[in-house]
Amino acid sequence: MIRPGLALAVPCLTALACTPAWASVGCDLNYPDRDVARLFPGSTGFKTVEVDIQKLGGDPLLARVESRMRDKLHGLYESIDVPYTIYVIYRNKDIIGYIHGVNQKGRFGGIQIFLVLSLELRIKTLYIQKMSGTYAGSFRQADFEGQFTGLTLVDFDRYDVATGQVTGKLAGIKTPEPGAEFDFSRTLRGIKKNLILVTEFFTISPDLATKLLTSPIKKPSLPGGGQ
Repeated sequence: MIRPGLALAVPCLTALACTPAWASVGCDLNYPDRDVARLFPGSTGFKTVEVDIQKLGGDPLLARVESRMRDKLHGLYESIDVPYTIYVIYRNKDIIGYIHGVNQKGRFGGIQIFLVLSLELRIKTLYIQKMSGTYAGSFRQADFEGQFTGLTLVDFDRYDVATGQVTGKLAGIKTPEPGAEFDFSRTLRGIKKNLILVTEFFTISPDLATKLLTSPIKKPSLPGGGQ
């Protein structure tokens, strides 16, 4: 459980614009107003928080993330200055959860992996926003994504990124399609990275309490113009 007072400290930075292709590559929802309404039913609004490893904790934070990953971060998707956007989800004035995405290098390019998270950072929904390859649709099927509902970082600590060995609840989750084993393993890596980053960001976030986000809560919009 996130410790008391954290929810008030989280909305503390300004929203992030898309980064140029030659810069470190962040990961944002394509249509945040509609996506939040779809991914978090019952929400009435959201705010965005921008963080990055460099500004938040520098090399010590990077080392801690890599230690928890048991793997090195590298490339445009994982440099120390990659911007990460946390969507803080509201029901009226209460924070009810978060959405956070990461880029993960796959076989044919970047995979955009979003997690819809409870206040305890338990996965409510896995959302693959982008993936290339003929089998990409299989990764977006509800019967595949739904297998991750309820999992936490504790479960992903049992996934060895380097060897691919899996124990515990994750052992029962298999690639949704033969021939997609590499991107399946990269998806697991991206989910684990996502959970580690969010956990680390929230652990440090009280230090950012003086930079409260003062913009009004944005109302998500449902398809067809509904609220």
